[in-house]
Amino acid sequence: MFPNLRAAATLTLCATLLSAATGGALAQDRRVPVSPNEIRLSYAPIVQRVQPAVVNVYAAKTVQVRNPLMEDPLFRRFFGGGGGPQPEQMQRSLGSGVMVDSSGLVVTNNHVIEGADQVKISLADKREFEAEIVLKDSRTDLAVLRIKDGKEKFPTLDFANSDDLLVGDVVLAIGNPFGVGQTVTHGIVSALARTQVGITDYQFFIQTDAAINPGNSGGALVDMTGKLVGINTAIFSRSGGSQGIGFAIPANMVRVVVASAKSGGKAVKRPWLGARLQSVTPEIAETLGLKAPSGALVASVTPGSPAARAGLKLSDLVVAVDGQKIEDINAFDYRFATRPLGGTAQLEVQRNGKPVTLTVPLETAPDTGRDEVVISGRSPFQGAKVANSSPALADELRLDSSIEGVVVTELADDATAASVGFQKGDIILAVNNQKIAKTSDLQKAVREPSRIWRIVLVRGGQQLNVTLGG
Repeated sequence: MFPNLRAAATLTLCATLLSAATGGALAQDRRVPVSPNEIRLSYAPIVQRVQPAVVNVYAAKTVQVRNPLMEDPLFRRFFGGGGGPQPEQMQRSLGSGVMVDSSGLVVTNNHVIEGADQVKISLADKREFEAEIVLKDSRTDLAVLRIKDGKEKFPTLDFANSDDLLVGDVVLAIGNPFGVGQTVTHGIVSALARTQVGITDYQFFIQTDAAINPGNSGGALVDMTGKLVGINTAIFSRSGGSQGIGFAIPANMVRVVVASAKSGGKAVKRPWLGARLQSVTPEIAETLGLKAPSGALVASVTPGSPAARAGLKLSDLVVAVDGQKIEDINAFDYRFATRPLGGTAQLEVQRNGKPVTLTVPLETAPDTGRDEVVISGRSPFQGAKVANSSPALADELRLDSSIEGVVVTELADDATAASVGFQKGDIILAVNNQKIAKTSDLQKAVREPSRIWRIVLVRGGQQLNVTLGG
């Protein structure tokens, strides 16, 4: 886990080395340039081509300003106030974005527009447009916006295959760092498949040393053909500024989110495996006879799921997806999530030391009526948003889909449920000896007053018995 990760909006362009400009000469060849053209190496043609598709994103939301003194009844008695509306102020955030469809579709980071009441897009030519939020995906920290009343064809960037990137490829970064205006920086791809960043559910990032700073979040990473290879989302920094370590979401993941937005969906559609995987520790690797920890170990398989129908079994070790090596569960999550729906994926597994190839259908997880509600009234669950468990919800929150119960999906900061220790992803099984199978069961249970609350829940795969005072 990297400390002090700062959001950073930058349009990053992945540029391959311009070997053509040197006539393909070997690195060790040395000679005196014989013309100005031989020493004039410039990224200007690439920048000029992609710059119009890079935009600034301005988001604003209205928040109430709370005076802590007004929480004191004695203060309110003598100085008045507290009964009327609280003063409001606007909170603003700045990021970058990339135009990915000529109709005015823009992709940016979810954290740039999270909670926003108003969103504006500013083009490279200084024109501004109101924008609407089409889709938000917190799992990838991506969001898709659409320019309102767009009556023209906007310049766009095409997607590259981010799997073709190599460490050492030259990259350019274009964005609006610190709000100073559109800026271009360059560097190289420093690493691929970074999995210990801790920013999103899908831990599989491109690392670059191209200068990225706060204000660049949502910017693009493009190659020397001007194609999009990633969306910059964070930097590692001890000072708040660029220190040569930035992270971008690969374009192949961005493509999935944009495709869901184009199809009119409000949520991203991804393939569902229907199996819970775990990391291979050094101890497990030794037990399996592996030279080093690698792959993803099957911990459970949901009956009737695509994994079950394909023949995946408990203790199988997944080592590749469609020929791409799997180093850990983060790599599997990324590889499987970026496979196109409707087809199949080939899983290479090790079973009892022998290789087995399985064909898994690529289909979405069934979502059988979440019936999401917020619990009100006097109980330990007050302020918790809960939903019926389903394969889709279990996949979204990375839970065991075989466990039936009511899932905590959201907690308000000032909720009783948050203060007593409930967490997002908790699965409520029973309350005061009453089985909780649906949200209506929980609503019924909390309506009955109690001095002692005995709760059975599952957290992180472990069943917990909790007793709380009323």
